[in-house]
Amino acid sequence: MASLITCPHCGVRPKEEFSIRGDASLVRPAPTASDEAWHYYVYVRANPRGRTHEHWQHVAGCRRFLVVERDTYTHEVHSVTDGAVVARENGR
Repeated sequence: MASLITCPHCGVRPKEEFSIRGDASLVRPAPTASDEAWHYYVYVRANPRGRTHEHWQHVAGCRRFLVVERDTYTHEVHSVTDGAVVARENGR
């Protein structure tokens, strides 16, 4: 069975319509942060097993950015939220 993602704008769609864009839990350092802080932000990534929050884009649909909570071990999608809503909630 194909994996499905429920887009808040387009409904249930196959995962092939989406493109993963990276970890949604990262916090960008301040412009005045140290070179080491920027190095870790840009190059160093954890590869956790279990539930993670990731940025995805619905490239073959509404083209919106979404925050997908997904289990990296089972690939089960637990929740999908519009990226703009998450940004507003986090004060970005």
